[in-house]
Amino acid sequence: MPTKVKQPATKKIADRAIAVLEDHKAIDIRCIDVRHLTSLMDYMIVATGRSDRHVRSLANALLEDCRERDLKVLGTEGEKTGEWVLVDLVDVVVHVMLPRVRDFYEIEKLWDISPRRDDANHTHQRIQ
Repeated sequence: MPTKVKQPATKKIADRAIAVLEDHKAIDIRCIDVRHLTSLMDYMIVATGRSDRHVRSLANALLEDCRERDLKVLGTEGEKTGEWVLVDLVDVVVHVMLPRVRDFYEIEKLWDISPRRDDANHTHQRIQ
């Protein structure tokens, strides 16, 4: 099993990433605690940018803040097109997306398994 990279408290990294995204006017920022679902990360943050340029700018601001704070960045993906940029901060993964991309993939629904109001009213039928 690979050894974990030493990082400051994961929640502090997630909070800082959210602050950077807020400062740079990201839209609809959502932080999902996925510790109970996977060992790959502790938190997943999803945010929306207004344009491909804004998406790249948000990701770049986050990367610059990490460099200034000497935080480990495992990698990034998607900077070239700017439709969906992923920034891997070891135990925090940040997705910055265009609205149409976020609406299409609905990534939050894949990871957030908390009960929803409509689930309580829905009866499940067993298939026989």
